[in-house]
Amino acid sequence: MEINTDIRLGDSKEVLKELPDNSVDLIFTSPPYADQRKKTYGGIHPTKYVEWFLPISKELLRVLKPTGSFVLNIKERVVSGERSTYVMELILEMRKQGWLWTEEYIWHKKNSYPGKWPNRFRDSWERLLHFNKHKKFNMYQEEVMVPMGDWAKTRLKNLSETDKKRDESKVGSGFGKNISNWVNRDKAYPTNVLHLATECNNKNHSAAFPEALPEWFIKLFTQPGDTVLDPFMGSGTTNFVAQRMSRNSIGIEIKKEYYDMVQNLIEEKKLVLFDPKETYETAKLKRSN
Repeated sequence: MEINTDIRLGDSKEVLKELPDNSVDLIFTSPPYADQRKKTYGGIHPTKYVEWFLPISKELLRVLKPTGSFVLNIKERVVSGERSTYVMELILEMRKQGWLWTEEYIWHKKNSYPGKWPNRFRDSWERLLHFNKHKKFNMYQEEVMVPMGDWAKTRLKNLSETDKKRDESKVGSGFGKNISNWVNRDKAYPTNVLHLATECNNKNHSAAFPEALPEWFIKLFTQPGDTVLDPFMGSGTTNFVAQRMSRNSIGIEIKKEYYDMVQNLIEEKKLVLFDPKETYETAKLKRSN
C-alpha cells in the first residue's frame, strides 16, 4: 500500500482552500491557544479567537468527508484569575456553521507541572472536542478496547440474580446494566478520559502532544489507507503517527522552521515503513540521539 504524506507550508486558512471537498477522514489538531505560543505564533487574543478560527473551521467542514470526524485539542486559559469563555463561544459558533458537537474527550496529563495558585490548582487536563458533519460517521470502537482489569475476577465470579438481568437505574434516569454480559470477556470499551504523559523537550516545539494521543483517535476513527489532516502541524506528531499506522496524511504549518524540520524527518519515516530490517522504535531512537 502506498502511503502519501503531504506537508504544506502556509496559513491554514489559505492552504485548506487547495484541498478538495469531502477528501479527509479525520482532522486531528491542536491550534495555538489564545494568548499563548506568542514567540512562535504571535498569540491570538481571547476576544478575537472565535473570529480568527471560524474561517478555518469553515474550510475544515468542507474538506471533511460526511463519515469523518474532527477532533480539536484545546483548553481555555486563565485571565486575571478567571477562565476565559472563548472555547464555549467557539463551540456555539461552530454549531451555527453546521458542525455537530458529538462528544468531549479529556486528556489527563499524568505529569503536569506542579505549582501553586491563590484560587485554583494545577492544570492537569485538556479538552478534545469531537465534531462531525452527520450523526452517522465511521467509528471503530473495538480498536481501542482495554483489558477488563482485575476487578472482573472477583466481581463476575459470583453473580446475583439481579446481575443476570437488566438492572434499571434506581433514580429513574432510564439507564440500566446487565453485569452478566461481561462474563468471559477479556476486554471492555474505554471511558472518554485518556491518561497520558506530556511530551515536549524531545520535539523541538513549544506544545508537542504525545504520540499516543493522535494514535488513539486514528485507531478509533480511521482505517489503513484513510487520510488524516492536521492543519496546525507543529512538530508533525500527527503526521508521523499516521504514516506509521499506514494512513495518508496532510500537514499544514505556517512556521518554516517547523515545516523544514518535519520535511526532513518524514523522509526517514518513509524509509522505516518500507524497510523490513529496521523497526519504527529503532528509527525513533536514532532520531533522538
